[in-house]
Amino acid sequence: MDDKPDISNAWQALTKHCHQNSNLKIKDQFATYPERFSEFSLEAAGIFLDYSKNRITTETMRLLCDLAKAAEVSRHREEMFCGKEINITEKRAVLHTALRNIHDESTPESVLVKKELKRMADCVHSILGGKWSGYSGKLITDVVNIGIGGSDLGPAMAVAALQPYGNHIKAHFVSNIDSTHINETIKYLNPETTVFIVTSKTFTTQETLVNAITAREWLLNKAAIEKKTIEKHFIGITANPTRAIEFGISQENIFSFWDWVGGRFSLWSAVGLSIALAIGMDKFYEFLEGAHAMDKHFESAPLEENMPVILALLGIWNIDFLGAQAQAIIPYDQYLELFPTYLQQLEMESNGKRVCVDGSDVSYKTAPIVWGGVGTNSQHSFHQLLMQGTHMVPVDFIIPLQTHSPIGNHHLLLYANCLAQSQALMCGCGEEDVIAELKLQGMSKEQIHNLMPHKIIPGNVPSNTIVMDKIEPSTLGALIALYEHKVFVQGIIWRINSFDQWGVELGKRMASKLVPMLQGESEATGLDGSTQGLINLITCHPRA
Repeated sequence: MDDKPDISNAWQALTKHCHQNSNLKIKDQFATYPERFSEFSLEAAGIFLDYSKNRITTETMRLLCDLAKAAEVSRHREEMFCGKEINITEKRAVLHTALRNIHDESTPESVLVKKELKRMADCVHSILGGKWSGYSGKLITDVVNIGIGGSDLGPAMAVAALQPYGNHIKAHFVSNIDSTHINETIKYLNPETTVFIVTSKTFTTQETLVNAITAREWLLNKAAIEKKTIEKHFIGITANPTRAIEFGISQENIFSFWDWVGGRFSLWSAVGLSIALAIGMDKFYEFLEGAHAMDKHFESAPLEENMPVILALLGIWNIDFLGAQAQAIIPYDQYLELFPTYLQQLEMESNGKRVCVDGSDVSYKTAPIVWGGVGTNSQHSFHQLLMQGTHMVPVDFIIPLQTHSPIGNHHLLLYANCLAQSQALMCGCGEEDVIAELKLQGMSKEQIHNLMPHKIIPGNVPSNTIVMDKIEPSTLGALIALYEHKVFVQGIIWRINSFDQWGVELGKRMASKLVPMLQGESEATGLDGSTQGLINLITCHPRA
């Protein structure tokens, strides 16, 4: 599809279909079509997706698949897996899938991956087995990952999600340049038993380097021999080993980060070393295998039966045709508490774009605002807006069938709440139901008349429910890969580049220009009145 999607025949057919079915009620569809759940659900790579609670019919899904075919999703998918330079603005391949195809040795990239995985395994076995000790000879007990963005959000989320598989190594994560973050992390750690992993593709990222220098100073203040200390307590993960060596990290402790792996898709690489240390290398391999299973499904399944494709198409339907501007992610599992935050970067940094691949402006909505929280906490936080607010917000509910913490009937109640929320969003509570309820409570006609509008819940809010047996390395890997491929498919249909992030780079450049002004090393000139005034306010007051 060379033209913009919204002028294609497939898009126009969906627009017409949307208008013709503007009054469609999801709950009525279940009443008229008992097989709806079976038709609109599927399973792949240990993940079950129920998408029957969407404002769709069989015809809707047929037309959406026509849109995917018109966008040549299958061809673009093949180009990604084959290593074509689909990141056109940076002239890079996008091969994060090669990171988890651990049995392949048919390409130069796969050979590099296997070699680096072997080095990771040696490192993990050395630290967990006690062969790698600190400068005083004590065994390593804590690992601090210093990074930001994809070098932090993915590993931190995965380590939190896989806590039941942990060992004696405690993993910590520092990302924010706010000194409080690193200070609160290291002040209770023992420098003799702590290893720092500095993760930066360029090894020039401001936040990461500032925090790494602080960690180095903290460590050297406690140790007697500088070279020996750095060698035993610092690991670098970068595509710029020269800068890491200049920092003081030994060549043997530097792991590769290739330019064909984007930051937010990098937790499968050596960037995931903190994950491997937290759960062990065998479990890390299971994590990769789970993602690879979803890769194989995505690569081979027909579009009509392809889970990432279906999730992507439903998102486009909700955003571009039903008018949704946001997407809520609500995992009903405490271990997945950081998953919504991780998906914020994956989706909004990837597809938060307003320009097509040819440089022209888009004329339709792209990525939604992604937000969420863990259930059931979210029910007492933002579900009121989902139920009765003025914004229609589709929801992805995520829940495992089994819990790692089987206590009493906690998980049964958790499951009941998850199902009830998706049911309530769909069914709502109409005027007749409210009147009947209030009559049972013995209220007068006047009381009912006054209270009724406040209790009506419109319903008809779309949702997906994603289920797996248990949150374990393989299912977590498959779940992450599911959303990665969803983002890719949406980018193809929207004709945007999902793999650059120039908006992020602008803020970095502007901050670098302001630092000398704030330090008094250069005159603050040529600024807008607000920035100028705030600099004056800041420089006139002590920072500590």
